[in-house]
Amino acid sequence: MAVTAKAQESNGSQAFYVELGGAGLAYSFNYDFRFDKNDINSWGMRIGAGGWSRRNRTWSNSSEGLLTMPIMLNRLYGRETHFFEMGFGTTFIYYRDTWEDWNGGGTTTYKEFDFILPSGNTPAFMGVFNLGYRRVPVDGGFTFRANLTPLFNHNGFWPLWVGVGFGYAF
Repeated sequence: MAVTAKAQESNGSQAFYVELGGAGLAYSFNYDFRFDKNDINSWGMRIGAGGWSRRNRTWSNSSEGLLTMPIMLNRLYGRETHFFEMGFGTTFIYYRDTWEDWNGGGTTTYKEFDFILPSGNTPAFMGVFNLGYRRVPVDGGFTFRANLTPLFNHNGFWPLWVGVGFGYAF
């Protein structure tokens, strides 16, 4: 009985990466994939999460937390390792800033997130577009992306937000 093993070919149709700025606002960890795994020049999707949490037990016993979750559809156009990327989607935003009044006046919770564009009370959604460059290695490996990410919500439009990402494509 003969057993043969076939290595799975890697064409860069999937990627894990971290992005600074961009649709995750401050930063996000993302998974990106093509719907057609055999055609890198096709539609795909990106799902991510980012945010922070901090607690200060001195003076006001305060805490602050942010969760962002970008979800986008995107399309790649290019050859070999260099691609133009365009996409659209939304970023879910959940923010809380809580503190105790040191006079004994109780606890206050602030839910409005004001970064780039005021989002009002959260949870909320922010619309995002994406135009940029993506380097995808032919056989998988280090991937890089840089993009312009215009943002919009019920309070306005911010055309000049950018993102830079790096990670591993497989």
